[in-house]
Amino acid sequence: MIQKILIANRGEIALRIMRSCKEMGIRTVAVYSDVDRTSRHVAYADEAICIGSALASESYLNIEKIINASKQFNADAIHPGYGFLSENAHFARRCKEEGILFIGPDAECIESMGDKISARQNMIKAGVPVVPGTAEDLQPKDLIRLCRKIGLPVIIKATAGGGGKGMRLVRDEKELQEAYYSAKSEAKASFGNDIVYIEKYIESPHHIEIQLLGDTHGNVIHLFDRECSVQRRHQKIVEESPSPFIDEKTRLKMGQIAVKAAKAIGYAGAGTIEFLVDDKMNYYFLEMNARLQVEHPVTEEVLGVDLVKEQIHIANGKKLRFTQREILQRGHAIECRICAEDAQNNFTPSPGIICHIQSPQGIGVRIDSHIYDGYEVPVHYDPMLGKLIVWATTREYALERMRRVLYEYKITGIKTNIDYLRKIIDTRDFVKGNYTTHFIEENSKKLQQDGKQIEELEDIAVIAAYIDYLVNNNNPIEGEHQNQADNRPISRWRSFGKQKSILRF
Repeated sequence: MIQKILIANRGEIALRIMRSCKEMGIRTVAVYSDVDRTSRHVAYADEAICIGSALASESYLNIEKIINASKQFNADAIHPGYGFLSENAHFARRCKEEGILFIGPDAECIESMGDKISARQNMIKAGVPVVPGTAEDLQPKDLIRLCRKIGLPVIIKATAGGGGKGMRLVRDEKELQEAYYSAKSEAKASFGNDIVYIEKYIESPHHIEIQLLGDTHGNVIHLFDRECSVQRRHQKIVEESPSPFIDEKTRLKMGQIAVKAAKAIGYAGAGTIEFLVDDKMNYYFLEMNARLQVEHPVTEEVLGVDLVKEQIHIANGKKLRFTQREILQRGHAIECRICAEDAQNNFTPSPGIICHIQSPQGIGVRIDSHIYDGYEVPVHYDPMLGKLIVWATTREYALERMRRVLYEYKITGIKTNIDYLRKIIDTRDFVKGNYTTHFIEENSKKLQQDGKQIEELEDIAVIAAYIDYLVNNNNPIEGEHQNQADNRPISRWRSFGKQKSILRF
């Protein structure tokens, strides 16, 4: 049985994994880069080791350093989290060679589903509906012929892609050549692999994913659906479960198809099958994520299942602890990704020192995060600070709760996307559950309205309250002189509108 796990990741996901390990009585080892010395996941772990510089290639992506750290601390297993090496078949294979359990699918499964062309081929063999397109390396000479066969619009995609990189939408044949070479160039730079393929572009689709659990004994179950259509540049921002769009019949069919797909490749571990669903409820396989997902908490909240604990249970060689009939959705959960970025400045990352955090509380509120007062957000990694999740008995109540907690959540010292998330939750299409992957584009004007005025009013209200407190308690503000007649403090508040306030408290 696993007694000690090294978490080959950082930040909020490393901390989230460690919490489940703590509940299971499993010791943890943290790895960190030199700029992550003060990260909360380092302090929380039972043991920790610095494995390199801020460059991910020298630390979190360095397979041999991670393997050596695991051996040095006698870890039984490695949990990769998500991102970094989580879907790296070579890493999974090296763990096996060193006698270390890799908490995830085996290298062969990762290879078969990590390459999108290979994944399409596997799904076609398994009878899973896929988006019309090619299942081989796309060549320049075939562009026009395949485009006309599939029908415009089409999308050119990197086989090793993710996060919208190496992807180009084509609506006119004249754009094909430029889009093809542009996609290949970006794919090569991002993934070291410039192979691309082409598929039909589904207009106004929903991005629906099905969570899966499979054990090493051939058992696979689905854990229902997540709606992930609120995306900016193909990066998810808000997720919810269950989807407000698909009906119960479609939900069950998609779950069955996802199980069929996982069984076809002998999948073991936690994973996700992603689908595109059109307005007529036709669904098509998009890709498989052979790892834990960022948005896994919404599934945990509506099912009452800890997915990390189940991953560890499966890695121990045990059978699934649930049957399909025992898994039932209850209530509704919504997740917002909190990021250190300036939404008013093209979402530029906003690294720096966090001065103060006011975290929301109350029933049905969960925050998966690693930040704290005084924490310095590094410039070297993804700007996500954590996830804010709410659960309620209905979607209407969950929306009300998310509005409230986004209002309560305050992070000062850096820019965040919290105000942007508030606008998303209040947008009519989102409230109605009537939105697609084009939601951000269709509502861009409203979402990009300047929120600075609201922030300034909130700041002024806080400053005014503080000054009022000082005046009423006869405490002069630092730097002021006293009125000689009645000994009352003379406030500089009168000139507030004429000069920038530097009041700190």
